[in-house]
Order: sequence, then structure tokens, then C-alpha cells
Amino acid sequence: MVSCLANACLPLGLRFGIPHRFLMLLKNSRYAGIEGYVGRTPLLRLRRLSELTRCEILGKAEFMNPGGSVKDRAALGIIEDAEERGLLNPGATIVEGTAGNTGIGLTIIGQAKGYRTVIVIPETQSVEKITLLRTLGAEVITVPEKPYSDPANYNRQAQRMAEENGWFWANQFDNVANQLAHFKTTGPEIWEQTAGEVTGFVASVGTGGTLGGTSMFLKQQNPKIKTVCADPYGAAMYSWFKNGDLNTKDGDSFAEGIGQMRVTENLKGIEIDDAYRITDQLALSIIYQLLREEGIFVGLSSGINLAGALQLATEGGPGQVIVTLLCDSGIRYMSRIFNSEWLLAHGLDPNLPIS
Repeated sequence: MVSCLANACLPLGLRFGIPHRFLMLLKNSRYAGIEGYVGRTPLLRLRRLSELTRCEILGKAEFMNPGGSVKDRAALGIIEDAEERGLLNPGATIVEGTAGNTGIGLTIIGQAKGYRTVIVIPETQSVEKITLLRTLGAEVITVPEKPYSDPANYNRQAQRMAEENGWFWANQFDNVANQLAHFKTTGPEIWEQTAGEVTGFVASVGTGGTLGGTSMFLKQQNPKIKTVCADPYGAAMYSWFKNGDLNTKDGDSFAEGIGQMRVTENLKGIEIDDAYRITDQLALSIIYQLLREEGIFVGLSSGINLAGALQLATEGGPGQVIVTLLCDSGIRYMSRIFNSEWLLAHGLDPNLPIS
């Protein structure tokens, strides 16, 4: 697949960072629905981290996607791929196991395209995301959190529902249309927005689609670009990229939507240069500082990414251009990481400075 995705094989517009669907919109119509406005998010200079490290630390404002997160890209890519392969017909039902954000993307894009959505979500996820999914029109089924090896795992339950009811299972973890969406959009956008000056890319792992697809594209443009996985405690990807194993007995994290325990299809065969283990406290300190001093309001997974960018900048020294993702808005976590009582109960201090 990688050879077929080589830059030389891409349409001219895509080589310059313009996804095909945007070219078609420009060609066919002045206007589009929400599916035409996924991606092309701004690249924000994060002033305090940039000044601290004497690097350019930049964040893709993925919270500005129509569904409010980076997962809109995977949702649109999976739906369009299924349509092209004849797996989705008008009025069809999409079912998915999700921590929330992919479900939100599937629901709003599904609504725009005439599909029904059924979302299976662990009951441990924030009440804001669960409530929003129901408000948007999804049928939401909350289940106890179980490991992937357990038949009661939320994603395995979604797979069974698809098989039993003839629904389309989005399968975001192992559907490489997810990775391809980032190869076609996120990577080219970063390359274009930095005028090819990007020296490092940092991302955490949920499904692996963002890190996999974006890294693949950027490495094809310049193999010297350093690609890094920022992993919360308790997740397995740090061990995978550093040691080639899946050892995870080192803690836990409150970050939602990231923290993978297995090597998904979206992660197989990708080239990652390094991995960092990130504490929740450092991620929290960064996002609170970002809110107070720059007016940027994002969730804890964005803090994990930014902590990884900070470590890469510190290790590599001044002059780097490091890009990461601001995955979603903090408004989805008001009852938790932006709730002083919840933070106190879980031993987290939003006023602790970045160290």
C-alpha cells in the first residue's frame, strides 16, 4: 500500500496539501455541507512553549473541525471509503465502538449523508461526550470498560451488533481508511502550512491512524523529520516503539481516547523514531497554562501531545519546528479535568508549573 501512496502517484493538488475532495468542491460548487469542511484546520503557534524552548512549537487546531475533534478526519475517511466500496447504501446504519470523539464525527457526518449511527461507548467516558452523542441523534449504548481480549469489550460488542443486524462496522482501530485519511489530509496540511520546514511531529495513539498516516506522509517528503509517539502511563505504545514489546505495568492515566494496548492495523509497519512516557500532571499543567496565557481550551490528550513536543524540543535544542495536534476542546471534560473537586480527589494540581 505504501508504494501506491508515494508522493509521485498523488494528484497534483494533493502534492501541495490540497485534498481531492476540496478540489472537487472548488470545481463543482461554491458551497458544501459539513463533510466538505473537515480538515484544513489552522496551525497555531504556541507562544509560551515556543519561547521556553526557543523552537517553533505548533498545534493543529483540530477542535475547529465540524464535530469538534481530530476524529472527524477518520470518520469522514471511513465513511467515504465504505461508500466507494459499496458497503454503505442510503439509509444504512453505522455502528462503532468509540471513546466518544469518533462516534461524534460518525454521527454528524452520517446525519449529513443520511445514515443512522449506533455508538457503543465505555461508561467510564465523560458525561459530556455521552450526552452530546445522544443530543446529536446517535443511539448510545454504554457498557462497562473491558480489555480488548474480553468479548464484552465495547469494540467487540459493536462488531457483533454489525454482524447480527447487517450494519456497517466502522472498525476505526483496524480499518486503514483511518490511516489513509491522515496521509491524504493531515500530513499534506502540515507540510504546506510549514512550507516544508517541519522538523518533528508528535502524536499520541488512540487508533494509531493519526500517527501512522501523518508520519508516513511527512517521512516521504523528508526522511529526516523526527516522528515521536507521546504515550500516557499505562499504555503499551511506549514499550512497543522503544522495546518491541507491550509491557504496560507502569501506571495509569485519565486521558480519554488515547492509550492503546495493542498494535492495530493502523500502526503496523510505520516508522517512528522515538516514544516518550508522559505524566497526566505535566499534561494538565500545560493545558491550564495554555488556557490562562493563550486562550486555548483543550483536553488532556492535547496536553499529552504538547508534553511530547516539549520533550522533543528540549532534547533537540533550539531552532526546531515541531508540530503536534490539539485534539479536542476542553469543554468535553468540564466535569473532570476542569472541575476543581475532581482534580483534588485524583491528586492533580492545575496550578503546578511546568517543570
